[in-house]
Amino acid sequence: MAPLIALLVGTALARLPGFAGVAALDGWHPALRVGLALMFTLTAMAHFAGQRRTDLIAMVPPRLPRPDLLVTVTGVLELAGAVGLLVPATAPLAAAGLGLLMLAMFPANVSAARRGLTLAGQPVTPLVQRTALQIVFVTTAAAISFGP
Repeated sequence: MAPLIALLVGTALARLPGFAGVAALDGWHPALRVGLALMFTLTAMAHFAGQRRTDLIAMVPPRLPRPDLLVTVTGVLELAGAVGLLVPATAPLAAAGLGLLMLAMFPANVSAARRGLTLAGQPVTPLVQRTALQIVFVTTAAAISFGP
């Protein structure tokens, strides 16, 4: 739920300066880029240290090699994508890449839900709810990628 909150609150807070006349944030599309960048910065942090990293490594489907490396690489890609979202010239490509990354990582969420794993001591998001969130996140990336 934290990623959704980061997306929504980040977007809303980024939009406020636009209402006050800041040209770079004058519109929902630029604010949405900020919200998605905040969301990916938040999620990427879990890839690098602590119990969340351990839990993410456990979420990688067992048939894939080097889950520790996969978690690190996906974290780096999330951070690079977040930075790319903040640069108007690279935002569409970054959003498309992040959308594809989310689709590629979704099987790990399915696997984790089916295996009853935990994330930070809590059960992973149930599959139906996780699928709905995934649709929101991928749709947001697509809106940025194909938007104005």
